[in-house]
Amino acid sequence: MNTLSAKDNQNLTVAYIGGGSRGWAWGFMMDIAMDPDMCGTVRLYDIDKPAAMNNKIIGDKISAHPDAKSCWKYEVSDSLKEALTGADFIIISILPGTFEEMRSDVHAPEKYGIYQSVGDSIGLGGFMRAMRTIPMYVEIAEAIRDYAPDAWVVNYTNPMSLCVRTLYEVFPQVKAFGCCHEVFGTQKLLCAMLDKEYGITGVERHDLYTTVTGINHFTWLSSASYNGVDLMPLYAKFVDKYAETGFDEGKDTNWMNSSFACAHRVKFDLFRKFGLIAAAGDRHLAEFVPSWYLTDPETVKKWMFGLTTVDWRVDDLHKRLERSARLVSGEEPLVMKPSGEEGHLLIKALLGIKPIVSNVNVPNRGQIPNLPLGAVVETNAYFTRDKIEPLFAGEMPHNIEAIIGRHVANQENTLRAALTCDRELGYTTFMNDAQMTLTPEEGRKLFDEMLENQRAYLPKKWFE
Repeated sequence: MNTLSAKDNQNLTVAYIGGGSRGWAWGFMMDIAMDPDMCGTVRLYDIDKPAAMNNKIIGDKISAHPDAKSCWKYEVSDSLKEALTGADFIIISILPGTFEEMRSDVHAPEKYGIYQSVGDSIGLGGFMRAMRTIPMYVEIAEAIRDYAPDAWVVNYTNPMSLCVRTLYEVFPQVKAFGCCHEVFGTQKLLCAMLDKEYGITGVERHDLYTTVTGINHFTWLSSASYNGVDLMPLYAKFVDKYAETGFDEGKDTNWMNSSFACAHRVKFDLFRKFGLIAAAGDRHLAEFVPSWYLTDPETVKKWMFGLTTVDWRVDDLHKRLERSARLVSGEEPLVMKPSGEEGHLLIKALLGIKPIVSNVNVPNRGQIPNLPLGAVVETNAYFTRDKIEPLFAGEMPHNIEAIIGRHVANQENTLRAALTCDRELGYTTFMNDAQMTLTPEEGRKLFDEMLENQRAYLPKKWFE
């Protein structure tokens, strides 16, 4: 196992798989440029090489910015081998397939009256996305095993749980974890509650102590406190006040003007049902339970969140491409600002610079005792030099465990189906989703149609 000295902190090698990203990569580049404690080389690898070349230009501009506190060199790699060999850290942030496959994931079930608010982690769309993502992650895991077995691997790709699970299935010694910012939003909601309801201003989410438990995008806070004050009773009163009207945190997060924001009515309702604070955006949470909140678009509107359409994503990509061109040409000046993500802070902790506690997706080693060992769960963990120590979260309440257990079993069967191209296992897993309302015959027809729409990204064995 590599041990990194203080000198090495100024000569790091980071491999960025999906290095043509127009969102996550830009944020990461700015975060590391504004951190004076480490520097080195970032190798950008992407199947869209021109996009990676543009990001090299943007990365070089970020490093040269007057507000940059460290200098990073950017290179474009032609292969996984070239990107990974000798890497200290690996970032994975890819789009599995194209938006046309995602259009099938999200919208094909609508013909049968099944609506999905995201369709990339769970549900019928999440299942199909996993079918094309898992083979990609098998290839990535094998390359990490062969070229960078000691590197720390940070995953941002969805479906988060299955991406991390695949890495460990293929290469059990991998040092991988998944990062997700959904919990951050709920912590910020608690800060807004303290401000608006109790006049306690200036509280940042890092000032709170929260116990995180669950699985990615169906994550919960089983405890929350600030300065020794238990926030759970305060949140219960907050929920009672805003359960029907919703809570608007401000114009920048108004659910009516965003494909991502919400009025928190779903998480308020889940608190009333289960007694813990649901700690993800409403659009994610709604997909993990029966169609209480997703019966039809009018029901979604009533619960004050949105359906993220693929047309919106295509339009958003078009805007990002235009911005990329402006940044590359210099038409748009760079404005340095932190992304709000914690990836660079976790890297610093693993280097031994500054330990941190953060929520993370890793295999269950007992941090949630009544969920299966090996299943990828999301809890807090302590990050320190070359080590991640998941923090004990305690048993899931049995009413929530019953729901999560179904998803954990489905995720394991999804992995098995993808690895073996087992069409029958895939179909029965597809039918076992919480959102499924079709007869077996209708479900078979939809399964076959959606699988066919992934043909370009699936092994031929699926169709033999």
